[in-house]
Amino acid sequence: MSKHLIVLALGLLIANGAQAAGSAGRGMELSKTCQACHGVDGNGVGDPQYPIIAGQYHDYLSHALKSYRSGARENVIMQGFAGTLSDQDIADLAAYFSSQKSNLGDLAGQ
Repeated sequence: MSKHLIVLALGLLIANGAQAAGSAGRGMELSKTCQACHGVDGNGVGDPQYPIIAGQYHDYLSHALKSYRSGARENVIMQGFAGTLSDQDIADLAAYFSSQKSNLGDLAGQ
């Protein structure tokens, strides 16, 4: 394999890995539907039935959304939303919400 082909292959792998990790900017755009229940930054809307997802681990958020999408995790509302998401959409949403600062610590002190 030529040196140029190896460099090209490595570049494609890196680019693919970066996209798989998700774009927080695109996730913010996609999150508009999520904001009604989870808040603009994932810190909720003051109703305890909607979990705070800001600052959650990327892998957890991704796994949860894929589980809702497949039906392995049951919640009619979330299945409806997650059912339309691609793997890249999920990675982007997970990147956005995992990058947000959670206010759970602030709430614990109250």
